[in-house]
Amino acid sequence: MTTPLGEVLDGRRTAEFQKAARALLKEPLLLAHGPDADAYRLVRQYAGELRDWFERNTGWSLRVDAEVARLRKTPGTLADATHPAREASRAGAPFTRRRYVLLCLALAVLERGEAQIALGRLAEQVVLEAADPHLAAAGLEFTLERRDERGDLAAVVRLLLRHGVLRRVAGDEDAYVSGTGDVLYDVQRRVLAGLLSARHGPSTITADGFEERLDRLIAESALDSDELRFRAIRQKLTRRLLDDPVLYYDELSDEELAYLTRQRAFLTARVGELTGLVAEVRAEGIAMVDPQDDLTDVRMPEQGTHGHVTLLLAEHLAVAGGEVSREELERRVRELALEHGGFWSKSAKQPGAEGELVEQALAKLTALALVTRTPQGVAPLPALARYAVGETVVVEPGVRSPRTSRRKAPQP
Repeated sequence: MTTPLGEVLDGRRTAEFQKAARALLKEPLLLAHGPDADAYRLVRQYAGELRDWFERNTGWSLRVDAEVARLRKTPGTLADATHPAREASRAGAPFTRRRYVLLCLALAVLERGEAQIALGRLAEQVVLEAADPHLAAAGLEFTLERRDERGDLAAVVRLLLRHGVLRRVAGDEDAYVSGTGDVLYDVQRRVLAGLLSARHGPSTITADGFEERLDRLIAESALDSDELRFRAIRQKLTRRLLDDPVLYYDELSDEELAYLTRQRAFLTARVGELTGLVAEVRAEGIAMVDPQDDLTDVRMPEQGTHGHVTLLLAEHLAVAGGEVSREELERRVRELALEHGGFWSKSAKQPGAEGELVEQALAKLTALALVTRTPQGVAPLPALARYAVGETVVVEPGVRSPRTSRRKAPQP
């Protein structure tokens, strides 16, 4: 029996639409040329449908032109600091406060600059911008005379290269950092113009506090009717279902929880239609699970020493039943090294390495909403229960058993 051509075409179109949406969610800025080219072409093909879906369900805007596709995302919550900008290197070190400030200053310089700029010239202009009294009052000072400061600016430039704001013409950033050379770049002004994701211009915000400034950057117009309030709640919940590893009910306001209780099936179905994600609904919240396992920036479990340590500490925390101190976790890593060290890297078995191993594990577990940091250490969150290992069951030969140990999932 053959499948009707219409159904085949509809299925192909649905698959392509989901692929385009997933590409934007993984990388909200796609370039028409380079490694993003195939994804960009697919997004441009379905730009109308994607623009309508995101605007209606999340409040995000989508701009697609001949050079770039830009999904202007705003997070469901502004308090999550677990997914920072990272170096465009294999190490992927998170940006420091100084690098974030340098990034903003560099973008301001580029916005007013010419179509080409040298790194040395960019540095000079950044130093002038950094002389702002407000930055000095905040304890930030930049001279770029030290190697580490030049290294920070080079990290910012490499991030802009990765996002297509700059295109290297000649030279190398390492030579600039060492003081032996310079670099020339083309400035991609269309990409630069679409980089900022905010409903209001930063220069128009007059609030003093950092959190208040963030709130006003993405604030919507007055929600003076039930329809507008419900729309804002729906969009916020959809953003969190798309972006957050787990949407915990106890993090919601009473009004948000009431809306989610009534509209849970509708909201999760809409997200599933867009992305192919599958809703896992439990007593403590909702996780949108990815059967394809590629719509994430943090994976668990993961191969390698750090991945193994993270999984083992997750198992330990899942059965701990409460808050655990950093000292206890480091002591546990030393015990694990005796048991599993033969499979770990040499550096992980060195005395004192347990501190870094614990920190990297906690950073990943926190980003996945599996634990929360406390003044005394770390406390498990409900979703971590899936990593608890049950007692080993020994069976007689010939007696069938599906496995000798199992992971316990949180009860619905």
